[in-house]
Amino acid sequence: MIKVEHLTKEYVLRHQTQSYTALRDVISEKARGLFSKNEKQVETFKALNDVSFEIQQGERVGIIGRNGAGKSTLLKVLSRIVSPSAGRITMDGRVSSLLEVGTGFHPELSGRENIFLNGAILGMSKSEIKKRFDEIVAFSEVEQFLDTPVKRYSSGMYVRLAFAVAAHLEPEILIVDEVLAVGDAQFQKKCIGKMKDVSGSGRTVLFVSHNMGAISSLCDRGILLNKGSVEFDGSAQGAVERYLIRLNQGTGDGELAQRTDRTGNGKFRFTSVAMKDRQNKHIEEVFSGDFLKLEFGFEAAENLDLSKMIFSVVFNDDFQNPALAFVSDEMVTDFSALKRGHPLILEIPELLLRGNNYSISLFASYGDTSVDAVCDNISHATTVNVLPSDFYGSGKTTRSGHYGINKANYSA
Repeated sequence: MIKVEHLTKEYVLRHQTQSYTALRDVISEKARGLFSKNEKQVETFKALNDVSFEIQQGERVGIIGRNGAGKSTLLKVLSRIVSPSAGRITMDGRVSSLLEVGTGFHPELSGRENIFLNGAILGMSKSEIKKRFDEIVAFSEVEQFLDTPVKRYSSGMYVRLAFAVAAHLEPEILIVDEVLAVGDAQFQKKCIGKMKDVSGSGRTVLFVSHNMGAISSLCDRGILLNKGSVEFDGSAQGAVERYLIRLNQGTGDGELAQRTDRTGNGKFRFTSVAMKDRQNKHIEEVFSGDFLKLEFGFEAAENLDLSKMIFSVVFNDDFQNPALAFVSDEMVTDFSALKRGHPLILEIPELLLRGNNYSISLFASYGDTSVDAVCDNISHATTVNVLPSDFYGSGKTTRSGHYGINKANYSA
């Protein structure tokens, strides 16, 4: 169904050796360029490097890796959105791709018109599209806005309709990127169920996600990419385990400032994480139900009003599913005393988690949590080892597991 041979995708990066801000300097630099070489450093970046694999009909393949590993580039090449620099791709069948919100949609056309447009792009006749039309509308749950131009849709509505179109117009190969994360949990579950149905009917699914639970649930095979190359190709569970081992490597405090697999506008950036006990001593593990202090070093733009910041600290299980979260705009918080050069502190009186290893993800935004307001978003900033304890005072140690504990009493 899909054969990829020695696939390479290179991008040329040009770096200006000096930046000019004054109009006078810009004009003089242009004039100088007429008589001398342009002072730019050229660097070649390999987003994909000699990637080879084969995918058979009906396989559900999860493609995973850290940000910048080459996942989205691979899907764009397979979808023929970008051309490879070297290598060969052989694909047998009609391909439907959902790589970004609104992929393949014309913003000025209505939802109804875009359904027929996408079907035509896939080579389907009008009668074939009409046959599937009601199913698409029912799945997307946007019937009320079907005749509204999609440029007025929310991102969630966009994704609902886009996925419904991509999955129902009978492609032989369905390619889905992390875009499903835009939808709510119920819709994601619905989409994963549909992708299982698609592969069950003999069609092939390629799925990129940072949700390891979704990868394990949906896929029977996993491909792990690292710096543009295939690091692992085997069972989905094996790929997930290999990925999590890699995440656990190199997450020390001193390296957080240099992490490049983060998103946000950079106006606020976490630079370090330290875990401490009640005596303010550094620790690497904590007992279930015990006190835990987290201190976060940070950098912030001078014009940023720190009192308006919103922070989120999330403890995740092995599959990067949230097990416990502390979101500042849901809590009683006052950041008016937060200063540059001093740490942001989160004190947890009782860490209500069972014994296990957890990774901590960090999020910072300014004013609200919209996409444009996000300053820093970094997964797996550090790890914490939670040890089982006699939390309930029963003389018995709590069992391990990735779920919470709390004070309660049974009675009859």
